[in-house]
Amino acid sequence: MNITQLGWGTFFQQEYEGFGGGQDLIPARVTRQDKNSYELLYERGSLTAQVSGAFSYTAESASEYPTVGDWVIVNVIEDEKKAIIHKLLPRKSSFTRKAAGVETEAQIVAANVDIVFMVVGLDRNFNLRRIERYLTLINKSGAKMVIVLNKSDLCDETEERIEEVENISGDAPVITMSATCDDDFSQIERYIEEGKTVTLVGSSGTGKSTIINRLLGEERLLVKQTSEHVSQGRHTTTWRELVVLPSGGIVIDTPGMREIQLWADDEDLANAFGDIEELAEGCRFRDCEHLAEPGCAVQQAIEDGKLEDKRLQNYRKMGKEIRFMEKRKRERAILDKNFGKQIHKFHKHKKKVIF
Repeated sequence: MNITQLGWGTFFQQEYEGFGGGQDLIPARVTRQDKNSYELLYERGSLTAQVSGAFSYTAESASEYPTVGDWVIVNVIEDEKKAIIHKLLPRKSSFTRKAAGVETEAQIVAANVDIVFMVVGLDRNFNLRRIERYLTLINKSGAKMVIVLNKSDLCDETEERIEEVENISGDAPVITMSATCDDDFSQIERYIEEGKTVTLVGSSGTGKSTIINRLLGEERLLVKQTSEHVSQGRHTTTWRELVVLPSGGIVIDTPGMREIQLWADDEDLANAFGDIEELAEGCRFRDCEHLAEPGCAVQQAIEDGKLEDKRLQNYRKMGKEIRFMEKRKRERAILDKNFGKQIHKFHKHKKKVIF
């Protein structure tokens, strides 16, 4: 397999040449991660790998370790089909959310993606507020976005749903399909090219695995049949995996997300809610909070039916989450800095005692 078929390009070639690690160190791409073990693809096939001791020593957070879609520099042990990972190449894009739990840390869901397909079910799963959260994260990722409204066969209000999504999605293309209809797949396939990486994100039961199975031409990813009672298939993917398609494209499958914790900043929020930001420029007061201030252009738009109040409420809610997260990140940075100073003092004192 040619390395360009795995997504290698000029960006990574320049980073690789700048590394200057020698002929024994070659690039490979992460296809799966299982705790401390990685599955890789390179020009000669597949490998099982682990990071080197030096790599572990210098990595300061989970996001500095390889994840699915990453390019790494490895030393291959040919006889054993194993490799040691020595370096993680910089990412050109990454779909990232806040990791679950109390720690303020990023979780990279998929790295080096060219297109993110946001898959939304046109059934009981449909939720504009959830779509707004995905929009914010995808806008931050650096990848292009396509919104896929799936299960059109289960919806009697498809045109209304399309209009609702187009009103909040900016320039992102919106396509409608049913994963059970052969003709609909051409809408997705036209975005998939050889050497280009796509990923599908969305809630459980939206049909992501069904779509990937159709692209693969086989039942590689397990799915359960759609329930007649809740209009949902059950997404059984529990890990992330990169797969090369027969057409030459590359797809990263991700588990359904029960909650979308934001890993973004004010600029990302502004990009996702450009209509509110634009309206706010017409407010009488620059520090207007769009509550009950006189001359508020945002509230006026709600009264005129040009802006949905629920959208403004979600904008406020997400802004509050982002500010809280930024506060936690600053607090953690201070703690880490103070801890580093303590370690430095300890080693300095230790040297004095020894000598």
